[in-house]
Amino acid sequence: MPKSKRAQRVALTKTAKKTRDHKANYVQMVREAIDRNDRIYVFSYENMRSNHFKDVRLEFRGNSSSGKTASMNDSDDEDNNDSGEGRLFLGKNKLLQIALGRTPEDEYSDNLHQISKLISGSVGILCTNRPAEDVEAYFAKLAVDDFARAGQVAPRTVVLTQSEIEVHPVSMVEQFRKLGLPVEVKNGRVALIGDRKEWEVCREGKELSVEQCKILVHMGVKLAVFRIGLMCRYEKDEGAIEEF
Repeated sequence: MPKSKRAQRVALTKTAKKTRDHKANYVQMVREAIDRNDRIYVFSYENMRSNHFKDVRLEFRGNSSSGKTASMNDSDDEDNNDSGEGRLFLGKNKLLQIALGRTPEDEYSDNLHQISKLISGSVGILCTNRPAEDVEAYFAKLAVDDFARAGQVAPRTVVLTQSEIEVHPVSMVEQFRKLGLPVEVKNGRVALIGDRKEWEVCREGKELSVEQCKILVHMGVKLAVFRIGLMCRYEKDEGAIEEF
């Protein structure tokens, strides 16, 4: 009898690990970006989405011919751009601290150890030659609406009306019911049960469940906003730091 291919075990020893050389190369890559650029920004982010963050990378990439685009997985901390206008690093806080230097004795450039202190949590750095006013104007305007994910706190109450429900095909009734939406088929249309006029999906200040998020997606309601906020700017020539 042929051997079943189901439920085969995969040895975890086959999984590639980050090596000391890989970490050393990353530190060197950050320092090379510092050498090539005039200023560094430390930024924080809200509601990270890889597709929107890719647009930010492209904005500061410059005229790179490499044609590479980093994913938000293994390479989410670099933009693989060796010749472009700017470079963003995200996702390896300890290595970023080492690259910048944690103390006055081991800092890579004057006062960089002060920047290193800010590398904690959901943050990253941008190395760029672009004028400060251009960079700061770009991020001040950056706000992209997106669908909320489970665990997020609802920023506002969302109530669905009968008119919003009935535009969906009756084939979705069973799917809606599984998500907790009280609907039925009435006169060939999707309708709220019991002649209800509206139904509350979520309440402001309450944590969103998986089911609520799926309902919001079906209804096209976006409660999340992807943002990047600048925390400080470092000018390499002067070693000056301005916090925002």
